[in-house]
Amino acid sequence: MRACIILTSVILAFLRSGSASLVVKGPAGPVVEGEEVTLECVDTESEFNMSTVHFEKLSRHMRTWYRLDLDEYNYLYRRCFYYDVDVKREDGRLLLWLPRIQTWSAGPYRCVADNATEQMNNSMTYTIPVHYMREVSVYRSGLGSFTRYFTTQQELRVQLGDDVELECSTSASESPQYFWAKEGEDWIVPASKLKLAQVRDLDSGKYTCTAQHPTVGSLSKKRTISITVLPEDAAWYETTTGRIALMAAAAGVALLVIILSMTAYLCRRAKQRKSKGPIDDRSQKKPIYRNSVESLPSTTGDEQPLV
Repeated sequence: MRACIILTSVILAFLRSGSASLVVKGPAGPVVEGEEVTLECVDTESEFNMSTVHFEKLSRHMRTWYRLDLDEYNYLYRRCFYYDVDVKREDGRLLLWLPRIQTWSAGPYRCVADNATEQMNNSMTYTIPVHYMREVSVYRSGLGSFTRYFTTQQELRVQLGDDVELECSTSASESPQYFWAKEGEDWIVPASKLKLAQVRDLDSGKYTCTAQHPTVGSLSKKRTISITVLPEDAAWYETTTGRIALMAAAAGVALLVIILSMTAYLCRRAKQRKSKGPIDDRSQKKPIYRNSVESLPSTTGDEQPLV
């Protein structure tokens, strides 16, 4: 009997929570980072006065719901973390305006009636999927992770007969698709890596990597790198790898010189302090008499030592 009562209570609670008339409506299509987005809280059954309803957002760090209107309790928190949102009430409508939506604005939203004590006074949570894609980086792979720090280079100088492997990468809301193409050629390589075995003079030119978002067609980034094949008698330091090695060696030598200079300075300073020795303060213990040469002018007639 007790089990039946508990089961009935659970079913009634579920049906009651599912009867909420507040609904959050948002964009119908995909949302791209930086776009303008407006959410609206709608009462589907006209049960509430919309002037008593407010928007809330779930903080992913605090795991707490915060009001997004200008109430006195979380005004400072809203201005620090949700400064890019604005709540509007127009003609009995409750709107949430995000002028330039960012990835941190994609958290769950809901609208809640004031003084809500039951789950039925809350709308279902609404999460905005924000799609994005960062800038594309191109670097020569196969030489270790060291070359990843030089992704801004626009030209790659290699020796004749070298094996060259270029890698293209970026970060996006979904794993992008990569395509390689060469200026003046009609071929396309659908991969993030482009391998050129034993490069020749004909391999010199501009290569472009394109990253395409799989869901949003408008999200596409490109990066072009120019490859120059040097002749066989070219010095090793004329290549891009040689120049990077020289730059790293120069930076290492400069850092070593600074460390040695600081060490020598500290050792010299410690040696100077040690050579001075302790201060001899025995002169402070010698008494001074009134009739002595070392006496000081005084209006008193004491014959006892001053010290």
